[in-house]
Amino acid sequence: MKKVALYCRVSTADQTNETQRVRLVDYAKAKGLGYDIFEEVESTRKARPVKADMLQRLRNGEYEAVIVYKLDRYARSSSELILEVAELLKKNIGFISISDSLDFTTATGKLHFQILSAFAEFERSLISERTKESLYRKKMNGQVLGRPVGSKDKQKRKTDGYFSKPSEEPKDDSTEKNENTNSQL
Repeated sequence: MKKVALYCRVSTADQTNETQRVRLVDYAKAKGLGYDIFEEVESTRKARPVKADMLQRLRNGEYEAVIVYKLDRYARSSSELILEVAELLKKNIGFISISDSLDFTTATGKLHFQILSAFAEFERSLISERTKESLYRKKMNGQVLGRPVGSKDKQKRKTDGYFSKPSEEPKDDSTEKNENTNSQL
């Protein structure tokens, strides 16, 4: 029997994973899959320890696939979704979203994933272009770019404790000894 990871996530403690959990468990049972449930609650922060644990266990080969209720319950952004799903697929770990009717292990699912990836890359390119245009416009209007000067900028920075530059060659002690010996003669 295949074993899969079922992942549920809600954003606040006021919400519940119950609807997601019931649908995921029903799906796994209907397909005859063994499963473990990973439930994330109050995941508004960037760190999602339950998801991180599940991903590590997927990487270690404990599960053959991850199943989610909806794509937006798995990732907060398209880039996060694309990067993590691409990693899983490269390792032959399946990814299924039951509400979206997506199974990235099938030929059709792989096509959907490629289309999602293309749109995510397009979105990143648009954001980059807009950012560059905005910075150029601000610079042309005489606005100083960068973070505001703060108290740390007024203090002299520490210069000791750093490694020496690779171009600085250390002195060879044997050369000095030979020079000292020759000068004594």
